[in-house]
Amino acid sequence: MSGIQEVKFEKAFDAPVAKVWEAWTNPEELKKWWGPDNVTIPECEIDLRVGGRVYIVMEATEAMGEYAGTRWPMEAKITGLEAGKKLIYEAKAWTEGDQEATTIETVQELSLTEDNGQTKMYLKATLNKVSPKAGMAAEGMKYGYAQQFEKLDKYLGAGA
Repeated sequence: MSGIQEVKFEKAFDAPVAKVWEAWTNPEELKKWWGPDNVTIPECEIDLRVGGRVYIVMEATEAMGEYAGTRWPMEAKITGLEAGKKLIYEAKAWTEGDQEATTIETVQELSLTEDNGQTKMYLKATLNKVSPKAGMAAEGMKYGYAQQFEKLDKYLGAGA
């Protein structure tokens, strides 16, 4: 993968904006749905302010076979914030133990709007750097995010 690439997502949730915003910005809520299938979130910190830090660690479960126990940290700095509506952060993610070769750097822009009781979510991820061993992870972002947003949809529908 060379140059900057963007991945865009749009999804509607049958939940009010405040509930979706809480799912994205409260560490205890985010841990319940973040990441693709077959991962857990053992660590999550969110300092919700411009300049604040977001730190999330995904860990592969036994269902991921040879990857079981692998940890993928993500550390980000919040660069834009409009409470309940917009969250922008510069993120760096990697495979624990091989940071230099597996780092992906992105800028993520989340926007939420309410429409007839539904929340419309728009997320744009701009890939700025993909290290040599991170190509497969970058190529799989769209698939992983699709799984993650299905988990969020189920979480919101379960009376989160």
